[in-house]
Amino acid sequence: MLRLLPGFRPASLAPLAFGLLLTGCTEEPPKPLPPAPAPVVNAASRPYADYTRLVAEASDEFDGGGLDLRKWSYEVRDDWFNNEKQATTSSPNNLYLSSGQLHIQARREPLRSKQFTSARIVTRNKISYEFGRLDVRARLPKGQGIWPAIWMLGANEAQVGWPACGEIDIMELRGSDPAATVTTVHYGPDLARHQYQGSTYRLPSGDFSADFHVFSLIRSQDGLRWFVDGQPVYSIGAAQVPNYPFNQPFYLILNVAVGGHFDGDPAASEPFPKEMVVDYVRFYQYPE
Repeated sequence: MLRLLPGFRPASLAPLAFGLLLTGCTEEPPKPLPPAPAPVVNAASRPYADYTRLVAEASDEFDGGGLDLRKWSYEVRDDWFNNEKQATTSSPNNLYLSSGQLHIQARREPLRSKQFTSARIVTRNKISYEFGRLDVRARLPKGQGIWPAIWMLGANEAQVGWPACGEIDIMELRGSDPAATVTTVHYGPDLARHQYQGSTYRLPSGDFSADFHVFSLIRSQDGLRWFVDGQPVYSIGAAQVPNYPFNQPFYLILNVAVGGHFDGDPAASEPFPKEMVVDYVRFYQYPE
């Protein structure tokens, strides 16, 4: 409260009060501290068996009447990379679900300028995978020039291009050598400086067309590990990859290519259709 001094007129009160109010408001209140960054989920590298929490929204059992378009998109086009010979479609002749399994079929049939058709599906803009363990249980086709693949691209592909976005090949198979699968990473700032590293895993007996196998990838901070049927087959880390691009979200791709640089083209006598059957896609994280 203000006390009036002798001789003060009421008219002089307002300027004094205004000046006192201004003096009391010159000091700003302290600003709140910025929030602490959220911890990165599943950043630590853990043993295969520790990844027990199924992330249902990033998994698919393929038990519906058709492809779940909330999770997958068809990539339909006539011309692909690597001199591949297939056109991809959304036709049930090339992709369908049956008895809880996804079937991707490559066929010898003309479509516009191509002599083969197949299918390719992606989770781009629908499911982005971060750190955790991704399992895909599949039975693979064989035959010269047949190229099934389970692989991933960085979700920022549209912004930075390939290979800067990073590519992770969980499994590729040359149909002419159906007992061996290839795991590879591709990276580099641009196409002119593309680099890759990888390894080949060979079954102790038989080949990958005879039965289902589980192909797994564990991604953690600065590290990648591959497994077949729960057994480790390859690993790589940030120390071995310049400008390591594999800590960001990635999307998943499933496809069967025909011909091209990877395994050559099929002979005229090679029987078709060729089919990759996927039993499930499951994404696990360990409990935090």
